[in-house]
Amino acid sequence: MIALAALPMPLALLTIFLGSLLLGSLVNWAIYQLAWNPREISPWGPTPDKAPARHWTDRIPLLGWWGLRREHAIHGRGFWVRPLLIELAMGFGLVGLYVWVVLNQRLIIPQVEDILPLPFGLLNVVPSSWTLATFFSFAVLIVLMTAASFIDIDEKIIPDEITVPGTLLGLLLATLLPLGLLPHVDIRSTPEVVSTPIALSPVAAGALTSGFTMFVEPVTLAAPRTWPVAASSWKYLAVGQACWWLWCFALTPRIWRGRRGVCRGLSVLLRRVARVLTQRPLGVIAWPGSLAVAVVWWWGGAVWIGLLTSLLGLAVSGGLVWGVRLVGTAALQREAMGFGDVTLMMMVGTFLGWQAGIIIFFIAPFAGLIVGIVQFVSRSDDVIPYGPFLCLGALLVMVRWADVWNRSQFAFEAGWLVPAILIVCIVLLGLMLAVWQQIKVRLWSDDARMTNDRGRSA
Repeated sequence: MIALAALPMPLALLTIFLGSLLLGSLVNWAIYQLAWNPREISPWGPTPDKAPARHWTDRIPLLGWWGLRREHAIHGRGFWVRPLLIELAMGFGLVGLYVWVVLNQRLIIPQVEDILPLPFGLLNVVPSSWTLATFFSFAVLIVLMTAASFIDIDEKIIPDEITVPGTLLGLLLATLLPLGLLPHVDIRSTPEVVSTPIALSPVAAGALTSGFTMFVEPVTLAAPRTWPVAASSWKYLAVGQACWWLWCFALTPRIWRGRRGVCRGLSVLLRRVARVLTQRPLGVIAWPGSLAVAVVWWWGGAVWIGLLTSLLGLAVSGGLVWGVRLVGTAALQREAMGFGDVTLMMMVGTFLGWQAGIIIFFIAPFAGLIVGIVQFVSRSDDVIPYGPFLCLGALLVMVRWADVWNRSQFAFEAGWLVPAILIVCIVLLGLMLAVWQQIKVRLWSDDARMTNDRGRSA
């Protein structure tokens, strides 16, 4: 990454564009090969039986899809348009993200200006290693979310083959590269464990109180407050382990059998979960992962900051969607949301942290509500793939993080306020869904009754 920053700007942007096209090819491969019903469309996958021989040029991004138009009789007319556009969007999108995050530092400068309003010329840039780490983390998450979104659009399912490796990768990146977490700018007398001072001009530095410096640091689990001094205690290890095992539990089959009573049903459920956690493949992930969490806690320092922040992001982000799923299912008397949305948000939380996960939780429903109303009015399929809306919310938070954080961090300073708001919102959501279900039942049942009456009259 440092070598990328050392390149001349035109060459760096060209390198990112070409690399992003390859990432777009990887996304298209995942869309067609990791779906519930794999399709032999990607040139990097198997060749269809009835297709003409494929050439090495078919694997060249953009150009390859133009050549694969010859397979339209097998895959359908215009099948090549969407994957070509995905690769093109990935190329230009990541170049734009690099300019926004690394060159213009738009995740950091608005935060500085919100704290200390100054002309842009009075601010020197932060080290490129920081912004490059954030860009790299964002690029990985965007690739994962794009693949998951299009599979969800196609099949109304988000495969574990994307979210499980993605979650592990998010935890690993947060541990080894805590600079890649979302940035937070603050004025402190002493630096945090992971932080770097922002070099200000003499005029800007003179506006600060003596002994204080402006720092950029990751949005840790305590942000906007300081990292807790006692984070090395066993209590924080317990928190990290609880978050890890919550994710492992989420990956197990949780079939509830309560016909013989709650205690009997719970006993059967726990025995089944325990059996799965000792078998492959989950057993190979769960127990070594728990040991790795303990080792990182023992090591401490920046790696523990990154891992614990990522683990709490996993638990809170996924737990919110899980709670909505439970409340919605109870209100609608049917599955309100696929569990893939839960594991998707767990993956997103490992990259962005719990604060961003909560913000995404509030943003995503607006787009989903609009689409839901349109489908309800048009009487089309009422099954809405919610994963793409979660991903769009995450993308918005990533790109506009400085503005979002400037306007929302006050809420996270009051520790009791955020949980209280979330509980109230989930309860209100349950009531709203219950009312919505009654409206749908009454409207549709009346229409059905009118149709039957017309049939009998005829």
